[in-house]
Amino acid sequence: MSERSEPPAETAGPPARGSGMDSATEAFVAHRNLLFTVAYEMLGSAADAEDVLQETWLRWAGVDLGTVRDQRAYLVRITTRQALTRLRTLRRRKESYVGPWLPEPLLTAPDVAQDVELAESVSMAMLLVLETLTPTERAVFVLREVFGLEYDEIAEAVGKNPAAVRQVAHRARAHVAARRPRGAVSAAETRAALDAFQRAVETGDLQNLVDMLAPDVVLLGDGGGVVQAVVRPIVGAGRVARLLGAGLPRIGGEVSVEPVLVNGCPALIIRLDGQIDDVVAMRIDDGLITGLYVVRNPEKLSRVGRETAVSR
Repeated sequence: MSERSEPPAETAGPPARGSGMDSATEAFVAHRNLLFTVAYEMLGSAADAEDVLQETWLRWAGVDLGTVRDQRAYLVRITTRQALTRLRTLRRRKESYVGPWLPEPLLTAPDVAQDVELAESVSMAMLLVLETLTPTERAVFVLREVFGLEYDEIAEAVGKNPAAVRQVAHRARAHVAARRPRGAVSAAETRAALDAFQRAVETGDLQNLVDMLAPDVVLLGDGGGVVQAVVRPIVGAGRVARLLGAGLPRIGGEVSVEPVLVNGCPALIIRLDGQIDDVVAMRIDDGLITGLYVVRNPEKLSRVGRETAVSR
């Protein structure tokens, strides 16, 4: 194995350009956040996205850079192929998952929310929509609609010809359009929903929160069979309100609620006795909460203790 066999450290404090990195390492570090975001949007799992980056690095370290015309496109192509392979494995794993599977939440920086398209693409709601696509449809949609790759570049990444990729892209766009959030949400609407939920957790008074639930609101809980969580979707304002009324606030422990940005969107981190107990993300349409995503699986909560960089 070459001397570049170990991947560069995660983006927290990588060596500055020109400080002894070779060309391959420099290119990988420069595009690392982009590559992570591609893999994460395809997989919905930060841990698996990191594994894909490891595999990408191992392949990139052996490439003759003199033969590479566009390093960004080449790296995205490697990442996409590795993510497609892992996505098929993940799908088999999800078949035996206990209860609903939700994406692994990421604590993101404020600048992510300012990029509306990026924030929507990594949101819990959109990642769940992407889960309904086939692996190839998901790859094509992410590469085209989020990252703006040309059809010929995508064709090389997914192993199809450009004409076939155009058809897949059209099909995926139509599928996503029918299921994506119905419109932009104002800051005031988001703040009202978060404030209502925070008051409900802290005081047990659910009325303001109930008033913001859409009639067809859906609550999904992800405990992964490790901790207690609902094992089936809870549908309808009445049923969701009753569930929240039974579960909030938690008795016998010190409860704190922190408003944060998770996956580019406002959310809440709920701590019990100082430990992260769950993350609550929301989908808001037309001023009402239409989706509540409660992640409690401890294996999925490590990324909300520190910011994760995502980019396009």
